[in-house]
Amino acid sequence: MLYFSKLKLFFIYFIIIFFSLFSFLNFINVKDYSFVNKKVNLGLDLQGGSYLLLEVDSTPIINQNLQQKVLNLKKYFKSKKIKYENLKLINNAIIFNLPSNYIPSFEKLFQNKDNTINLYYPKYRSYEMNYIITGNTVNLEYSKYGLVEMKLSSLDQSLEIVRRRIDELGTNDPTILKRGNDRILIELPGLEDPNRIKKLLGKTANLTFRIVANSEDVFGSELLPFENSDEKLNVSKRIVLSGDNLINAQPFYDKQTNQTVVNFTFDRSGSKKFARTTTNNVGRRLAIILDNKIISAPVVREAIVGGNGQISGDFTFQTATDLALLLRSGALPAPLNIIEERTIGPDLGEDSIKAGALSLMIGFLLVIFYMLFKYKFLGIIADISLIVNLVILIGILTILEATLTLPGIAGIILTVGMAVDANVLIFERIKEEMKVEKSNIHAFDAGYKKAQSAILDANITTLISAIILFFLGSGPVKGFAVTLGVGILTTLFCAYFFARHLSSLYVMKNKDKQISI
Repeated sequence: MLYFSKLKLFFIYFIIIFFSLFSFLNFINVKDYSFVNKKVNLGLDLQGGSYLLLEVDSTPIINQNLQQKVLNLKKYFKSKKIKYENLKLINNAIIFNLPSNYIPSFEKLFQNKDNTINLYYPKYRSYEMNYIITGNTVNLEYSKYGLVEMKLSSLDQSLEIVRRRIDELGTNDPTILKRGNDRILIELPGLEDPNRIKKLLGKTANLTFRIVANSEDVFGSELLPFENSDEKLNVSKRIVLSGDNLINAQPFYDKQTNQTVVNFTFDRSGSKKFARTTTNNVGRRLAIILDNKIISAPVVREAIVGGNGQISGDFTFQTATDLALLLRSGALPAPLNIIEERTIGPDLGEDSIKAGALSLMIGFLLVIFYMLFKYKFLGIIADISLIVNLVILIGILTILEATLTLPGIAGIILTVGMAVDANVLIFERIKEEMKVEKSNIHAFDAGYKKAQSAILDANITTLISAIILFFLGSGPVKGFAVTLGVGILTTLFCAYFFARHLSSLYVMKNKDKQISI
C-alpha cells in the first residue's frame, strides 16, 4: 500500500491543486469571469440580516372558492331546470333547498370520486366536500382533506410568488422554505432595508380594473378608498380586467409631466378586453385598484387598442419600482401575515465570525502541537495533511457556493478532530506492528491496512448521520450536515492518499533506520 503509481500521484495532487484554487477565490475579488466567481456565502447569523416567518391566511381562499361553487351550482340548476330555493353561503357552508324528487340524483353526485356536474363545471369530489341532507335542505362544506389540499395549494403558490418578488430585488442568497402546511420561512442575509421587504410581502397585489359607477350601475357598486388619501370613489363591482392578463410592468419617468409612472402591457386576451372597455367607456373614469385600494382613476380620453397602459400617482421611483415588481410577480392567492420577525445586526455577525475563527484557530493549534509532541516527524505529516484537508474542504464548499453558518463552523471544527483521529488510529496501529515486524516498510504497510476498517466504520456511520441530518433538518442544521459530510470525505482522502504518500516517502528514505513514533 506504500507504492504509488505516477497516475495515482497525478490524481492526488491534481485534486489538491484544483480545490486549493477554488479555496483561494474566497480571498480575492473576481468579477470579470463569472465561471470562477464563486465564494462561500455567509449565513444570516454571520453577516446579519432579517428572519421572517409568514403565515398564509387561507380564509379568503375558502370563501372565494365557495362563492365560485355557488355560481357553478346556480348555472347547473339553471341548465338542468332544477328549481332551488334559498341558495346562500353561511359560515363557510353552502346551504340551499331542493325539491324532494331531486334529492336522490343530487346525492349520486357525491357517491363517485370521479363524478362531475358536467364537462364545464368543476368536479365536486366526495373526498373534497362533505354534504348533509336534512329533509329538503342541503348543506355543503369542505372536508378536512379538502381544506388541507387547499391550504397546501395556496402555500405552494405563495412560496413561488414570494420567491419571485425576493429574487427580483436582487437579495443575496435568500433562504425561502415551507414550514408545515401554512407557513413560509424567509432568511435574508445582509438585508439593509427589511421594511421594504415586509411591505412587498404584506401586499397581496390583487390588481383589478373597474369603471367608476354611475347611479344606475346594474352590477352594483361599492365605496373604495384611495391608497394615499381619505377620498373615496363609488366603483362598479364588475371587474372588467384583472392583473392575470398583465405580462409586464416597468417604472418610467415621464419628462413631460415630471412624474414617475408605471407602464404596463397586457397579453393578447387582456389587450382585447382593455380595448373594448376603453372604447365603450370614453369620458368615464377607470379605477385601477390594488388590494381594494384605488391607485388612480384616470378619465378615459380615447380608446386604447395597443394593449399598453400607464398607472400614475404620487410615486417616488422606489415606490413605482416596487409596484411594478408586485405586478410582474403576480398576485398572492391569499394574504400573508408576519408572525415572527428577527433582525440580526452586522456587528453581531462579525462577532460570531471572530468567535468561530478564534475557536477554530485554537483547536487547530492545539491539535498541531499535540501531534508534534506525540508523533514527532509523523506528527508533522499529520499536520500538513490536516491543513490540506481544510483547504480542500473550503474548496468544495466554494464550488457548491454553500452558505456558511455558525453550525457549519462547528462542523469544520469537528472535521479537524475526526481528521486527527484517523491519523492517530493509523499511527497507533503502526506502533503495534513495529513491535512484531522487523521491516519498517512492512510495519507501515500493515498499520495502514489494519487501521482501515476501523477508520471506515467510524467515518461511514458519521456520514450516514450527516446525510440524515441534511434531509430531515433545515437551515443551520443542514449547514452543519454539509460541512460535516464533506469534511468526512476530505478526511478519508487526505488520510489514505495524501498523508500515506508523504509517509511512504519518509519510510522509504529511512527504511534501514530506527523510526521513532
